[in-house]
Amino acid sequence: MSEPHEVHTYDGPVFNGPASHNQFAWNNETVTQNQQINGEVAAGYEALAERVAELLRQLPGAGLAEQDREDAEAAAGEVLDVITRPEPEAGRVRRALATLRGALVPVASGVAAGTTVAAQEWARTAIEGLIV
Repeated sequence: MSEPHEVHTYDGPVFNGPASHNQFAWNNETVTQNQQINGEVAAGYEALAERVAELLRQLPGAGLAEQDREDAEAAAGEVLDVITRPEPEAGRVRRALATLRGALVPVASGVAAGTTVAAQEWARTAIEGLIV
């Protein structure tokens, strides 16, 4: 005879394995989330870490569409993840920066719908600062 199955009802996300450095906003209209990476920045990448941190601070007020902001946040997080490793691989740093610049290009070029002139200028300046 089989045992009766226990039924679980969850009203939020369920994790069945490791889940670190994740942020979730659940059932709300608008949200601004910030995440601070406290890892030690690898030698030689300090200035880049400051530029990326400043980009993340300015991102919520840059006037970007939600999807553009989310893409830029995810790409910036990848850059920080790579440069806070004990010995970041130069190729991974370049690829992470390319992804971040790529997330900002539609905004800088005005291709992203609803992009303001101020957001375009901000994105151009940010892209120029992300060259290593």
